[in-house]
Amino acid sequence: MMSKKIESLLRKALLDDGEMAYSLYEYELEEHIDYWYDGLKADRDDFVFVVTENSGHVAMVLIMPDKTVLVNEAARAKLIEFWQNNYSINLNRLIPTMADELANNSLFVNGVKTVDHKPAKRVWGRARS
Repeated sequence: MMSKKIESLLRKALLDDGEMAYSLYEYELEEHIDYWYDGLKADRDDFVFVVTENSGHVAMVLIMPDKTVLVNEAARAKLIEFWQNNYSINLNRLIPTMADELANNSLFVNGVKTVDHKPAKRVWGRARS
């Protein structure tokens, strides 16, 4: 039951441009930035984002390889920029897992590697003579 309530809060905050709590970022996420940054570098991720929920409030942080740290709405905007048309699709897949982890008193931490979507060049064999 708790998981469904958290899922609803996450959908509002992440998919419906709902408000996020900076004080929750400070309380639960800020002190772990260096740890997550070290993991991002070790795993060679393109970015890592972390989501939390507490007492009906949602907070998020996104960390980039140059150690740029974006919080809440800025993090959401950057994630939208990275994922573009896949933002809603990806979050609809991730939110149930996020909610389960948060309901079990864990933070949702996700390192992401991006893929270049340029079409592959076609390589043709030699022309026949």
